[in-house]
Amino acid sequence: MTTLQASPTSAANPPVKHRTRDNRCDSDLSTIRFIEPSSENLAETFRLKHGDLSRAGWAPRMHHSFGYFNPDDCYEALVAGLINRNTRWLDVGCGRTLFPSNPRLARVLAHRCRKLVGVDPSGTLDENPYVHECIREPIEAFHSTNPFDVVTLRMVVEHLEQPQRALQSLARATRPGSLVVVYTVNKWSPVSVVSRLVPFALHHRLKNLTWKVMEKDTYPVLYRMNTRDHLRDVFQTAGFRERYFAYLDDCRASGRFRRLRYVELSLCRLLRRMGMRYPETCLLAVFERVPPHGCAIHSSTRRERGRALHL
Repeated sequence: MTTLQASPTSAANPPVKHRTRDNRCDSDLSTIRFIEPSSENLAETFRLKHGDLSRAGWAPRMHHSFGYFNPDDCYEALVAGLINRNTRWLDVGCGRTLFPSNPRLARVLAHRCRKLVGVDPSGTLDENPYVHECIREPIEAFHSTNPFDVVTLRMVVEHLEQPQRALQSLARATRPGSLVVVYTVNKWSPVSVVSRLVPFALHHRLKNLTWKVMEKDTYPVLYRMNTRDHLRDVFQTAGFRERYFAYLDDCRASGRFRRLRYVELSLCRLLRRMGMRYPETCLLAVFERVPPHGCAIHSSTRRERGRALHL
C-alpha cells in the first residue's frame, strides 16, 4: 500500500574539510538519469534496510503486511536511483548520517558515487562516516569551484531561515541539468500544525516520548518552504524547474506504539480506497537546474512536469 501521490562561517566555527578526493574537471560531469521510483525499487530498498523479515522488528513486518512503504523508504529509493559512479553528490544538513534508518544503503551509495560532500554547521557532521568531505558551515555560505550533479536535502528546508539565500547557494553549486532532491514535512499535516503551536522547549520531550530521539537532533522549525507552491516558487526564482513531486503518506505518528500503528495503517488504507489522501504526509520533490535564457538540455530521460500518479 505504498500510497505516493506524485508529479513528476564564522571564526568561532570555521569550515572543517577532510577525506577529499576527486579533482576531475567540470567537463567530465555526466548526464543525470532520473527515473521515478517504482514499486520494485521501493521493495528492493526495503529489503536492503530490513533484511530477513523473520528477524526484523514488529514495525517492518506490519508495514510489509499492509504493503506500506514509509516516507524514508520512498526518499531512499529515489536517491538510490540517481547515484552512479560518476555522480558528484552534495548532501545538505546531513549531520551524522545520510539515511538514519538505512545505514546499509548509505554505505553502498557513498562507495558508489564519485564524490560525496556533506555541508552542515552542526558539529554532528564530524561523526558522519560516509561523506568524503565535510564542510562545517551553513548552506547559505557554501561555495564550490566544481558543480554537483545531485544535491539532497533530507528534513532540512523546514529549518531554513532564509530560503532565497539558501537557493542562491544551491544555484551556484549546480549546473544546468543538476538535480536537487527535497524531502521534508508538510506544513499542513497534523504533527506540523501541533509543532507550531507547542513551545520549542517542549519539542524534544514530545519527540522522545514517541520516537526516542536525542536532544541534539531537535532543531527549531520555521516551515517557510513546506508546501508544494512555496517550494516551486522559491526554486523557480533561483533557476530550477519541478521534475517530480509526491505526497508521501506518513503512518509513523504513533511512534513505537504497536496498536496505534496498526490503527494508522488501517485508516490510511481505508482512506486510499475511498480516493482520499491520508492527513499526515511528507513532501518529496525533485528540481532541475535550468540553463540561463531557457537553452535546451540534452537528456534522454526528460519527463513532463506537473503530472500526478499513484504508486
